Amino acid sequence: METIDSRGVKRVSLEMGDVAPDFDLPALIAGVKKRFRLSDERGKNNVLLAFYPFNWEPASEQQFTQYQAERESLQRLNIETVGICVDSIMNTTVWEREIGPFDFPLCSDFWPHGAVAEKYGVLQPAGPLAGAATRTNFLVDMNGVIVLRKLYGREEVPDLKQTLESLRRIGQ
Repeated sequence: METIDSRGVKRVSLEMGDVAPDFDLPALIAGVKKRFRLSDERGKNNVLLAFYPFNWEPASEQQFTQYQAERESLQRLNIETVGICVDSIMNTTVWEREIGPFDFPLCSDFWPHGAVAEKYGVLQPAGPLAGAATRTNFLVDMNGVIVLRKLYGREEVPDLKQTLESLRRIGQ
């Protein structure tokens, strides 16, 4: 859905039932730089897209270490976790080496800055977090359709157990 904000800027807001926009981003997977393309997962995996504001924040560290700890539970539900942040791939590499490794992609939405977060309607346009993504989880099913969307506060760590329970209820 597209809306116009108070400054006259067109904003996109993706909701459940919308087709997830495809993207191709540089990614770090288990310490190795690769590329991640969402469309490559169609027909194979559900994808938990975890947008987050910045690396090096305590909430981001807690969020992704939790996802790594629960990786087997997610895989049993045929879910691939994908972190997306506007920090550079170099910054993400250093961060992941310090707190990881993570066996799932951590993508850099650095250039063009925040383009994927903007497609998903979660790029902050103004304020102290201007240019950063809002902490948001989208679950994209195997057909590329958004089946779950939840926004969080900057310091709020998404409750993965609550997310898993929601997925079980909707039959994923």
